Amino acid sequence: MSRDDREEAPTAWHDLADRVLQGHRLTEAEGLAVLQSDDAQLLDLLSAAYRVRYRHFGNRVHLNFLINAKSGLCSEDCGYCSQSRVSRAAIPTYPLLDADRILDGARAAAERQAKTYCIVASGKALGEEELDRVCQVVQRIKTEHALKVCVSPGLLTDAQAGRLAACGVDRVNHNLNTSRPFYPRICTTHDYQDRLDTLAAVRRAGMEICSGGIVGMGETPADVVELALEMRQFDVEALPVNFLQPIVGTPLEEAPRGDPLTPRYCLKVLALFRLANPQTELRIGAGREMHLGCLQPLGLYPANSIFVGDYLTTEGQPPSDDYRMIEALGFEIVTESD
Repeated sequence: MSRDDREEAPTAWHDLADRVLQGHRLTEAEGLAVLQSDDAQLLDLLSAAYRVRYRHFGNRVHLNFLINAKSGLCSEDCGYCSQSRVSRAAIPTYPLLDADRILDGARAAAERQAKTYCIVASGKALGEEELDRVCQVVQRIKTEHALKVCVSPGLLTDAQAGRLAACGVDRVNHNLNTSRPFYPRICTTHDYQDRLDTLAAVRRAGMEICSGGIVGMGETPADVVELALEMRQFDVEALPVNFLQPIVGTPLEEAPRGDPLTPRYCLKVLALFRLANPQTELRIGAGREMHLGCLQPLGLYPANSIFVGDYLTTEGQPPSDDYRMIEALGFEIVTESD
């Protein structure tokens, strides 16, 4: 890149932010330009993405608390997942937790200033008895706590989605994980359309959609851009961006060959998803601590949401570190009244 190009780049990113704020929909070419931009442009790119974030969310940060309500015992072959049938990872396995344990998690979420409580169950889909139990405990949570409840139940039919909506579930998480062309490389026991059908069922039931992906599984930048634009088609309310944490015992226990994830690339990914989905709650998910490292605070310039606490089968940093990071940025945690 020439010196002239470097000097003009800041204007180009802010021009793009201006157009996004005026309703422009990011194109595939623009998305690729974000991911392939020179590292020397990174701060200007983040500044542009922050302007879009600030317009819709100010300096507020939405905290989420997750409970792994059913671990392992999954019939699917997702290559990244320690809970899948092809995994040899040493993780706890247990059936759906009882109501008291899930309620304990809701109390922990409230104590950690989380706005959303995420109940995640492994497996292709919940059985009818499991779905009944989830519905019953969600009703109790909504009575006892001022929390939004997000459930990650696997694939859903229209009838099942309707039951979740009726019991008070605010949002359903079902990640697309990657682009349609790349999907068969990471899973063969169900297909991409199955996931799209579930998102459509969630929307028909009137619930919010939480859906995102995992970056670093061997996909190309074009795959990442395609996922970002797919999320826009569904107008998802929440979009978690995870960065692959290779887990020993899974098919992806070694990071795929190619360009390794760097903190700088991860920040470009977050900027891409913000510019493609300007009004969406953009969450930095698993892999935040590993891949952003000391640059984690910069991730909250495009993103406005994080998990506080652990993930499914991997640990997060202590919540106190998250609170200090948010305070140091001059940002504020979303409260019940927001």
